Amino acid sequence: MNVRFRCPVCQCPGRMDLSLPTLGDVLPAPTWQCPACDHRLEIQPPAAQSTPAVCLICGNHELYKKKNFPHWLGITILTIACGGFLFFMYRFEWGRAWAVLLGFAALDALLYLWVGDVIVCYRCAAHYHGVMPGPEHKPFELVIGERYRQERLRREELKQERQGKS
Repeated sequence: MNVRFRCPVCQCPGRMDLSLPTLGDVLPAPTWQCPACDHRLEIQPPAAQSTPAVCLICGNHELYKKKNFPHWLGITILTIACGGFLFFMYRFEWGRAWAVLLGFAALDALLYLWVGDVIVCYRCAAHYHGVMPGPEHKPFELVIGERYRQERLRREELKQERQGKS
């Protein structure tokens, strides 16, 4: 399992490959040291099941699944499709215009089927690659995401207030 996360102190990107234990094995808790601020982060060892039930970075139990697809690539494909469609519509080539649009729609559908899922933590945004989402991992819910965003904003506000008093 490959885990991508950010340092909780300085937000420097981090990455770890965690091996899943077999039944009966007990792995020690791996540690990660931030290359930017030298913060040590002790990561919870993964359980024997193939899918994490809690975040191994922050311990949060609310995780969601999403497609492991870069958003910039999706927007680029959409922009090219719309541009090609409008170009051919401007030239009154209706058949080619619809062929471009439908061709890119088919490409998008194939990419959707080909790309796997990734599990993401609502609190720390850690990404778990190489694991199959379980039935407890639902798609992103805006209400839960907003709750954690507000929590993050409150923490940053309190941090700034403490620094201002010092």
